[in-house]
Amino acid sequence: MAMSLLSNMFLFLCFFFFSVTVSAQLNHTNTKTNNTTNLNSLSLSFPLTLHLSTNTTSKMLYSSMVSNSKRNPRLKTPPSSSYNNNNKFSFKYSMALIVSLPIGTPPQVQQMVLDTGSQLSWIQCHNKAPKKPPPTASFDPSLSSTFSILPCTHPMCKPRIPDFTLSTSCVQNRLCHYSYFYADGTYAEGNLVREKLTFSRSVITPPLILGCATESDDARGILGMNRGRLSFASQSKITKFSYCVPTRLTRPGSFPTGSFYLGNNPNSAGFRYVEMLTFTQSQRMPNLDPLAYTVAIQGIRIGGKKLSISPAVFVADAGGSGQTIVDSGSEFTYLVNEAYGKVREEVARVVGPGMKKGYVYGGVADMCFDGDAIEIGRLIGDMVFEFEKGVEIVVPKERVLADVGGGVHCIGIGSSEKLNAASNIIGNFHQQNMWVEFDLTNRRVGFGRADCSRLAK
Repeated sequence: MAMSLLSNMFLFLCFFFFSVTVSAQLNHTNTKTNNTTNLNSLSLSFPLTLHLSTNTTSKMLYSSMVSNSKRNPRLKTPPSSSYNNNNKFSFKYSMALIVSLPIGTPPQVQQMVLDTGSQLSWIQCHNKAPKKPPPTASFDPSLSSTFSILPCTHPMCKPRIPDFTLSTSCVQNRLCHYSYFYADGTYAEGNLVREKLTFSRSVITPPLILGCATESDDARGILGMNRGRLSFASQSKITKFSYCVPTRLTRPGSFPTGSFYLGNNPNSAGFRYVEMLTFTQSQRMPNLDPLAYTVAIQGIRIGGKKLSISPAVFVADAGGSGQTIVDSGSEFTYLVNEAYGKVREEVARVVGPGMKKGYVYGGVADMCFDGDAIEIGRLIGDMVFEFEKGVEIVVPKERVLADVGGGVHCIGIGSSEKLNAASNIIGNFHQQNMWVEFDLTNRRVGFGRADCSRLAK
């Protein structure tokens, strides 16, 4: 009961902060009450909380990999009755970026995981109490005047929808049913619906297609933000969004808080941008995710030394392998074999015999240590991901290691091959204390250093 009261108070404070922020930013708008609004003409900010779970696997770690089953046969969307639990990964820590958004009319605040690696946004609409009580109440459709069911006659219920791999079907009661399975065995299924987000009396989105989950393994929903036509970013017609990931803390019950912007970010004057690589329909290759936010890394430095990795390793080849994705829904960063091997070789060289032998965290990361994390970080030094035009992601030596429990610390990088993926993925572990902006109009990704926790105060 005490934890429930604490969670409710936390959500109230988040929504109060959001309401005050939006109200202040709308003082100069002339939008008429109850009209839908072009969100890009505004600057809406929200608290972005970092939730660190120690008792669940991280489904979001693999969200961007599920979207293309041809690329990853192991990650096919299976029927629930035949799913093989051997596909699960035993990640002890899951670092998810959570934003609380006002769904429906009047708004009901719902927690959603910010995921730039997936398309469908969905909320909790349980008809019965879930096995594990969620930290916030599920969405109640009967309380919203703008809620409607997507009918079976809608094109979304037809198979093989271009750029949307969700499994949908028309069920007996004429509802458009969907099922979505993730690589670690967790899932969400329910009905596709239309609903608005009500940010204020004068700022309301058009009706958006969302998943209304009646069964799921997670207490929160997902805010799908990739480049697909059914993502929240596309449906709401925003042309840019950004977030600032706070540094992670491992204290139980702690919720480090950063920021999330829809529309213009007042801090963008200090951002530096890299080109977003895009792909046409004719370029769709078996190992490519054409809806992801793709960039090209030029190189990697460790402790001031540039590793001998060809830039071609970070760019999609003729089959799509090697694509480099910026993904808020993945915790760790993943590198393909050539790059991962060079990083591991350099880490082993500078740390020496300190690396744990025969230890592979979660089946994907084997650069792990038992010793003093501060001293090991000092030996490794800063890690830098280099991009075009001198743009860099700098990971200071104090944060190159992730605490994975049991006194073990690992480099926050895993092997793409062991993940059964053909891509490089820049996860949120390497996006801490940094603004990341997705400028959809100009097809670019911006980065800017920041103290994300301080900005949120």
